[in-house]
Amino acid sequence: MRAFLLVLLTAASPLFAQGDFAPSAPQNDPNQVKTLKPVPANTILLPGALPKSSDTKTAVPEEGNVHKNVYENRYFGIEYAFPDAFVKQFDGPPPSETGKYVLAELELKDRGSILITAQDELFALTPGDAKYAREHLPSFYKLEDVPPELKAGERTFVRYDYTSPVAGLHWSVLSTEVRCHEVQFVFTSRDTGLLEQLRGGLTQIKFAETDAPRCVPNYARAENLIYKVDPVLTDTKYNPIPVRVIIGKNGKVEHVHVISAFRSQAGIVIDALLQWRFKPYLVNGEPVEIETGVLFGSEKSRKREPGAQSIATD
Repeated sequence: MRAFLLVLLTAASPLFAQGDFAPSAPQNDPNQVKTLKPVPANTILLPGALPKSSDTKTAVPEEGNVHKNVYENRYFGIEYAFPDAFVKQFDGPPPSETGKYVLAELELKDRGSILITAQDELFALTPGDAKYAREHLPSFYKLEDVPPELKAGERTFVRYDYTSPVAGLHWSVLSTEVRCHEVQFVFTSRDTGLLEQLRGGLTQIKFAETDAPRCVPNYARAENLIYKVDPVLTDTKYNPIPVRVIIGKNGKVEHVHVISAFRSQAGIVIDALLQWRFKPYLVNGEPVEIETGVLFGSEKSRKREPGAQSIATD
């Protein structure tokens, strides 16, 4: 989940003897200039895995933004107004190789937080829905007896609440499915009254009517392909590379969204996929635009079959 990978080279003296590289200025003061200490000797910073798209016009999940007290996301069609007292302090990490997104982190100092995430179901290692998470909650948490659903923005959210008796913290989790993603709101606080207020505010969330393509898992199978070019990855080729593609009515790939890949990989994958041709996907005999997934790289570490067509590169 880190944007950079730290590679430490062997040195005769202790590595951190020459100073560390933590910010010297407090991170909670937006008006103070942050001065970084020198990187230790014998240390190399390498760029890590990041998302990349074939164009900048097509909406992608990670491009949501916070303006004043509203979180908006074109990909999911979300417009969510949260209480004015909550603020966004930091950007979340880049999406993971299993298609997990941190869309927004909002905080009310010393009182609570709002975490908005999305799990791409085409690449999840476990089911991303709230029902599965509720049934597999660790034993040191205590589930609370609450209504299992909440209506918000003309959608049904699956709900479960739990608490940590030791820490005195309470969580309220609400999730709904959008474009084969499990979009989740996690409210955290010691104040149960605040949690009730946040759940009430969620009922005002808006989901825009969009002409988003239909999500079709595993459509990139051999029987649906007319022509393909495999990406040739010459180095760092064993990491999973999850990719979403939009296929037009004519079977041509219109958009490629590499969710997580190293810089040297992303361009190669995009160039290859833009040459793929598919049989048009038909609904009632008429071709329609669809969205599906392709997973490049090693599958040896996965415990669950993905909803995206897997293509080994090793």
